[in-house]
Amino acid sequence: MSKTIQEINEKLKKGKAVVFTAEEAVQMAKEQGVAACAKKIDVVTAATFGAMCSSGAVLNFGHSEPPIRMAEISLNGVEAYGGLAAVDTYIGATQPGKTTDIEYGGAHVIEDLIAGKEVELVARSGGTDCYSRKEIKTKISLADMNQAYIFNPRNAYQNYSAATNTTNKTKRTYMGTLLPNMGNITYSTSGEMSPLLKDPKLRTIGIGTRILLCGGEGYVVFEGTQAVNKVKELPNKDMHYAGYTLAVMGDMRGMSSEYIKAATFEGYGVSMYVGIGVPIPVIDEDMMADLAVPNEELHTYVCDYGFSSRSREELKLVSYAQLRSGQVEIGAKKIRTAPLSSLLKARKIAGELKEKLLNGSFEMTQPAAKLPHRDSVNALNIKGDE
Repeated sequence: MSKTIQEINEKLKKGKAVVFTAEEAVQMAKEQGVAACAKKIDVVTAATFGAMCSSGAVLNFGHSEPPIRMAEISLNGVEAYGGLAAVDTYIGATQPGKTTDIEYGGAHVIEDLIAGKEVELVARSGGTDCYSRKEIKTKISLADMNQAYIFNPRNAYQNYSAATNTTNKTKRTYMGTLLPNMGNITYSTSGEMSPLLKDPKLRTIGIGTRILLCGGEGYVVFEGTQAVNKVKELPNKDMHYAGYTLAVMGDMRGMSSEYIKAATFEGYGVSMYVGIGVPIPVIDEDMMADLAVPNEELHTYVCDYGFSSRSREELKLVSYAQLRSGQVEIGAKKIRTAPLSSLLKARKIAGELKEKLLNGSFEMTQPAAKLPHRDSVNALNIKGDE
């Protein structure tokens, strides 16, 4: 038994397709088995909503009179990149408003624009014969721009490690505040709802896959930065997948500020919460088997984030069911767990994508090409203070 994306799209158009969210599919598989699910279900919607630092937006402001070639650009006091064409820029989510200010940054500018707010644009230039203007200061909104689209180089991390801190000092990290002496564990993924854990072999997610991005329509445009296919067989024969990421893009005008939220991590800086929903076609029974894997069989490692090191010590392998229980035991110590991602938002995104598929307002795409397979990632070979 096999189905193509085109065949499933035809069933969707005729109102005959069956669409489940990832959680619904996992529950049905527990009750009726994978084979029965593969026959009944046509599409499974997966989703995640979490902090994704490697995010930003490409903006085109249009030309002033006289025109200016923008070299130094800021939006609400946040520096944007000026090394593109005259009135193009890229603003990164983690860029702070000031060197010492982490309360407002690029993510806040992006959220403000999507929410329909005006932001202050300040730009300077040395001036040229064809771009004689040297300075501009004005208010601008999303409606004023020619193009404005999210372009995120690394999103939807497949299976991020959980974090704890074995030192005797509090550590403030991108995994949140970690209390001393393993006082807590944080984790950031939606487990059995997470897109790349539902298609770990990248059989249906590829270049050109249409997705829900921040509440609007978007696409997978390439592998994400630092993507690597890491697969390990565990002692109980479960497979541990970790390391792949997606580069995604979408028009900001169709997005909702409900599904893109600026955040500040104390002692670390600005980040941006991004909502992503991915439709996964049930093309065969093997695909359904991957979609049916529950939190009890999806694992990650609790790692020691107490030390500033590229390679963090793996302290224990745990399931997402254990993490979501609120407590994990390492040695004789019972440690509280807390998610940094929002399962509530992930459920809402998956549910909205399900409704869009069923009402005909969203159609799946056949990937133009498969995503690259990478066995390893390179690291900058610098040690100590060199």
